[in-house]
Amino acid sequence: MLSEKDTETLFNVLNSSAETLKGKLDISYLDAFIETGDNLINNGEVHVEDDMPDRDTVSKLEDLYKKIDYTTMDAESIRKAIQMCMIKATKEDAIQANHQITPDTIAYIMGYLTIRLYKGVKQLNILDLSVGTGNLLFTVMNQLKDSLKNVNVSATGIDNDDSMLAVASLDSQMEKIDSNIDLLHQDSVANILVDDVDLVVADLPVGYYPIDENTVNYKTRSTQGHSFAHHLLIEQAMNHVKDGGYGFFLVPSNIFNTQESKGLLKWTQDSSYFQALLNLPKELFNNANAQKAVLILQKHGGDAHQAEKVMIGEFPSFKNISAFQKFLAEIVEWEEKDLLSKKG
Repeated sequence: MLSEKDTETLFNVLNSSAETLKGKLDISYLDAFIETGDNLINNGEVHVEDDMPDRDTVSKLEDLYKKIDYTTMDAESIRKAIQMCMIKATKEDAIQANHQITPDTIAYIMGYLTIRLYKGVKQLNILDLSVGTGNLLFTVMNQLKDSLKNVNVSATGIDNDDSMLAVASLDSQMEKIDSNIDLLHQDSVANILVDDVDLVVADLPVGYYPIDENTVNYKTRSTQGHSFAHHLLIEQAMNHVKDGGYGFFLVPSNIFNTQESKGLLKWTQDSSYFQALLNLPKELFNNANAQKAVLILQKHGGDAHQAEKVMIGEFPSFKNISAFQKFLAEIVEWEEKDLLSKKG
């Protein structure tokens, strides 16, 4: 059961110890957080190298670690505490936008929309090609396990940033889900060796991909200059989904309204069913150009078919609870009566 008190206590321990290490070792908050997390996983034993940190600091850290036993906490409480630390790291270390964590509100929506698609499934394999710290992937995994009960959920997460992956590894170990997760440090646009999965979830990095030779075999590559990384990653992800499987992507709301979108549209029509594009509330973003949407694609094959009604819309403000719940209910009804209906 989720405990806000446990989350707050764990955050306070992680944050205080990270601040202590940051000052003593003269390192970033993020690196200090990873260091203190590793200490906690190692039964509260403080890592000392070249007599740093000093004995007084080691003693202070050990006293902090004794204030919490994270092994008795549920996965969501741990994930939330780590997320709070990452929000602080984002501000303190000025982490670039593409490496910032997916907010819980968005992660919960994406997770909620996947649940009905996998009822009755015993084994579910998920892929995230831009896993970062794992916040989106782990939120979706926890939701699916809590809602579907008897499902065994496993996942693969790929990222080219070793610091972000270190946080994801730390989180998965503390949540005790690391035995079901493979975390790979590599460029997701390059050749990846992963088995086909049932579901892809990803908060895609937005911008141009710099290594043109890696994109030669992509149908979504630009005909002039660099290609959009988020276009390439959508294609790569759906190439690793089983027939009839789904991709849930967090993308720019204007993804199909740019000059570069023609190739993406053509590829989508040839290989996948474009089932939904759901804009998230404008209030979540600093400006209209930064607005994101949830894109739902379904790979051709199996029982897949084009939904009679492509679900295109915008979530109402989270502040308008009744309107927001009504819109969610409409999506659920669409999933059950249209997306999941058997044709023929």
